[in-house]
Amino acid sequence: MSLKKDKQKVLGEVFDDDRIRTFFDFEAPAGIDADFYVLEKAYRGMKSENFATFLDMFVADGRNINAVNGEGDSLLQLIAEHKQSAEYISSLKAHGAA
Repeated sequence: MSLKKDKQKVLGEVFDDDRIRTFFDFEAPAGIDADFYVLEKAYRGMKSENFATFLDMFVADGRNINAVNGEGDSLLQLIAEHKQSAEYISSLKAHGAA
Protein backbone atom coordinates (compact mmCIF):
# COMPACT_ATOMS: atom_id res chain seq x y z
CA MET A 1 0.00 0.00 0.00
CA SER A 2 1.46 3.35 -0.97
CA LEU A 3 0.60 6.54 0.82
CA LYS A 4 -0.07 9.71 -1.06
CA LYS A 5 0.56 13.19 0.26
CA ASP A 6 -2.70 14.94 1.05
CA LYS A 7 -1.28 18.42 0.46
CA GLN A 8 0.94 19.94 -2.13
CA LYS A 9 3.68 22.30 -1.09
CA VAL A 10 2.63 25.91 -1.63
CA LEU A 11 5.30 27.97 -3.33
CA GLY A 12 5.16 31.71 -3.72
CA GLU A 13 2.26 32.18 -1.31
CA VAL A 14 1.08 35.79 -1.23
CA PHE A 15 1.34 37.39 2.21
CA ASP A 16 -0.86 40.46 2.10
CA ASP A 17 -1.79 42.22 5.36
CA ASP A 18 -4.86 40.03 5.86
CA ARG A 19 -2.79 36.85 5.49
CA ILE A 20 -0.13 38.19 7.85
CA ARG A 21 -2.80 38.99 10.47
CA THR A 22 -3.88 35.33 10.49
CA PHE A 23 -0.73 34.54 12.46
CA PHE A 24 -2.26 36.36 15.43
CA ASP A 25 -5.01 33.72 15.47
CA PHE A 26 -2.67 30.89 16.51
CA GLU A 27 -3.43 29.77 20.05
CA ALA A 28 -0.48 28.83 22.20
CA PRO A 29 -0.52 25.48 23.95
CA ALA A 30 -0.94 25.56 27.73
CA GLY A 31 2.18 26.85 29.45
CA ILE A 32 3.58 28.61 26.36
CA ASP A 33 3.66 32.42 26.23
CA ALA A 34 1.17 33.50 23.55
CA ASP A 35 3.39 36.32 22.29
CA PHE A 36 6.41 34.05 21.94
CA TYR A 37 4.30 31.42 20.21
CA VAL A 38 2.99 33.73 17.47
CA LEU A 39 6.43 35.31 17.02
CA GLU A 40 7.98 31.89 16.45
CA LYS A 41 5.16 30.82 14.11
CA ALA A 42 5.61 33.99 12.06
CA TYR A 43 9.40 33.54 11.94
CA ARG A 44 9.06 29.96 10.74
CA GLY A 45 6.25 30.70 8.29
CA MET A 46 7.22 33.97 6.62
CA LYS A 47 9.89 35.47 4.44
CA SER A 48 11.88 38.21 6.15
CA GLU A 49 10.03 41.08 4.46
CA ASN A 50 6.67 39.65 5.55
CA PHE A 51 8.04 39.07 9.04
CA ALA A 52 8.99 42.76 9.26
CA THR A 53 5.40 43.71 8.38
CA PHE A 54 4.16 41.22 10.98
CA LEU A 55 6.42 42.86 13.58
CA ASP A 56 4.98 46.30 12.72
CA MET A 57 1.53 44.92 13.54
CA PHE A 58 2.76 42.96 16.57
CA VAL A 59 4.36 46.00 18.22
CA ALA A 60 1.46 48.31 17.30
CA ASP A 61 -0.82 45.81 19.04
CA GLY A 62 1.19 46.22 22.26
CA ARG A 63 2.55 42.68 22.24
CA ASN A 64 5.81 41.65 23.93
CA ILE A 65 8.62 41.31 21.40
CA ASN A 66 10.89 40.00 24.17
CA ALA A 67 8.53 37.20 25.24
CA VAL A 68 10.32 33.96 26.15
CA ASN A 69 9.77 30.26 25.62
CA GLY A 70 9.70 27.64 28.39
CA GLU A 71 13.50 27.62 28.54
CA GLY A 72 13.65 31.39 29.04
CA ASP A 73 14.88 32.21 25.53
CA SER A 74 13.47 35.06 23.47
CA LEU A 75 13.01 34.55 19.74
CA LEU A 76 16.06 36.77 19.16
CA GLN A 77 18.18 34.49 21.37
CA LEU A 78 16.71 31.36 19.84
CA ILE A 79 17.48 32.26 16.22
CA ALA A 80 20.87 33.91 16.82
CA GLU A 81 22.74 30.91 15.43
CA HIS A 82 20.43 30.07 12.53
CA LYS A 83 22.36 30.37 9.29
CA GLN A 84 19.83 32.51 7.42
CA SER A 85 18.38 34.57 10.25
CA ALA A 86 20.29 37.85 9.80
CA GLU A 87 17.39 39.77 8.24
CA TYR A 88 14.98 38.44 10.87
CA ILE A 89 17.36 39.44 13.65
CA SER A 90 17.71 42.91 12.16
CA SER A 91 13.92 43.31 12.04
CA LEU A 92 13.52 42.08 15.62
CA LYS A 93 16.13 44.55 16.86
CA ALA A 94 14.60 47.39 14.86
CA HIS A 95 11.31 46.67 16.63
CA GLY A 96 12.84 46.72 20.12
CA ALA A 97 14.02 43.16 20.72
CA ALA A 98 16.95 42.96 23.09
